[in-house]
Amino acid sequence: MKKLTLNSYAKVNLFLNVKSKRPDNYHNLQTVFERISLSDKIVLKNRPDGKIRIFCAAAGVPKDRSNLCYKAAAILRAEFAVKQGVDITITKRIPVGGGLAGGSSNAACVLQGLNRLWDLKLGQKELAGFGRKIGADVAFFLHNTAFAFATGRGDRIEELKKLSKRKFWHVLVASDFKVSTPLIYRQWDKALSTKKIPKPALTTPARNVKILTSALAENDLSLISQALYNSLEPVSSMLYPRINRVKQELIRAGAKAVLMSGSGPTVFGLAATKKEALDLSRQLRRGKGRKIFIAATK
Repeated sequence: MKKLTLNSYAKVNLFLNVKSKRPDNYHNLQTVFERISLSDKIVLKNRPDGKIRIFCAAAGVPKDRSNLCYKAAAILRAEFAVKQGVDITITKRIPVGGGLAGGSSNAACVLQGLNRLWDLKLGQKELAGFGRKIGADVAFFLHNTAFAFATGRGDRIEELKKLSKRKFWHVLVASDFKVSTPLIYRQWDKALSTKKIPKPALTTPARNVKILTSALAENDLSLISQALYNSLEPVSSMLYPRINRVKQELIRAGAKAVLMSGSGPTVFGLAATKKEALDLSRQLRRGKGRKIFIAATK
């Protein structure tokens, strides 16, 4: 096998509760991931000279050692003394820096693809171990699951098998500015220390992951709308007011459940059917500075 083409899917966070800061400067958190059909394309092609090269036409994607795909290839090559190199071509559709973990998903694809291309015979647990060394969200994409509950840095994955047959539709509004995740977490720490953001009270529906997962299992959009939660949203919205404006626009258009994904700026509205998602998307303003996507649970 000399060449491999893979789909690299995005995620949204249906629940994100940031907790204590860790000694490694990450944060402990609880999150519910959902894999969605919005995707990039990754093409891996062996090269005999041992070099790793990144090709991508999208703005904002590094093509050097800082790219997570490069790190994924380098860590496997070093660990297993692989003499081959690889050309990694990334065709982007997932917005860069949009809170949808496109870079992490790309890295997971490279790990899975090179496992096959280089015949490394690694299992899921081993691949997830390498994923954790690359980035906190990478491990989720190495599990073959549409929904997962994650703890630790977001890299301790528990597959939500009771949701395996559940499918939702999403209208995503991706603004054209990048949000720095480290900046958002620094501002979150600052706001929490000055008590400008209250600590989550886990007895309330809006901050209880068990209520959310039950609502998802029952396909109860009304309860889901109350249980969706992202503790970074107030901070990101304060720094980037457009996030809240997009959220209000989705609500006015008729979205029943709306949330910012990750550290933003992408905001999504949930819909029960594709028709409902299409109808909702038609109500939204189109134009410069934003992209609108329709995606399903994948």
